[in-house]
Amino acid sequence: MRPTVVAISNLHKSFGRVVVLSGLNFQVEQNEVVCIIGRSGSGKSTLLRCINFLEEPDAGEITVAGITLPAGERTREHGRALIELRKRVGMVFQTFNLFPHKTVLENLIEAPIVVRKQSRPRAIEMAEVLLAKVGLSDKRDVYPSTLSGGQAQRVAIARALAMEPQVMLFDEPTSALDPELTGEVLTVMRDLAREGMTMLVVTHELGFAREVADRVVFMDGGSFIEEGPPHECLVNPKDPRTRQFLERFISHAH
Repeated sequence: MRPTVVAISNLHKSFGRVVVLSGLNFQVEQNEVVCIIGRSGSGKSTLLRCINFLEEPDAGEITVAGITLPAGERTREHGRALIELRKRVGMVFQTFNLFPHKTVLENLIEAPIVVRKQSRPRAIEMAEVLLAKVGLSDKRDVYPSTLSGGQAQRVAIARALAMEPQVMLFDEPTSALDPELTGEVLTVMRDLAREGMTMLVVTHELGFAREVADRVVFMDGGSFIEEGPPHECLVNPKDPRTRQFLERFISHAH
């Protein structure tokens, strides 16, 4: 049995009267790559944002790498536990959120120095390894405004990895990119998966999901409708809603 890195129990989230997540239960094991698919508005991004409490869940409990946080607490212990939980989670968004006034290297070393209290030489050494990993060693001293979208997203991935997270969350990391730049980001993600990074990926890239995911989850209306290995979930889905989504999705893609 592989250890569980992320465990979600009875997770609820509403915005006003709109129920976005309704009682989700979910686990991700170490080294597992889980791709979450579904229409816009099905709750996928909100689920990811609840995992590191960028959105405060209304009810339920989230455990990441042994740190458990129940929804709705406001104690000092809760605050401390939240900091610990966030150290273990790397997150990559649709938009790159790089600090525009800092160079690529400075973007990477900021959090390790400030949050993890790493020495500057150690943080720089790590940053250079990660920039090489994402194929951007030559960009270490430039500012984000000079990067293409694909390069900026690869820097954002390297920056998340600089915190040595135990799980990486990707929220549609390629949806803001031109198709020709999407490939370079997916290549980096593929390499991470191959190296055994635990990953939770909200994506419309069904080819990537088919190739890389250990498990695909289809969400609709804030619930998990279907989950299983890609060859089942994407090729031969059992639930009519999954089938309908895939048919519509594939007809749009062509």
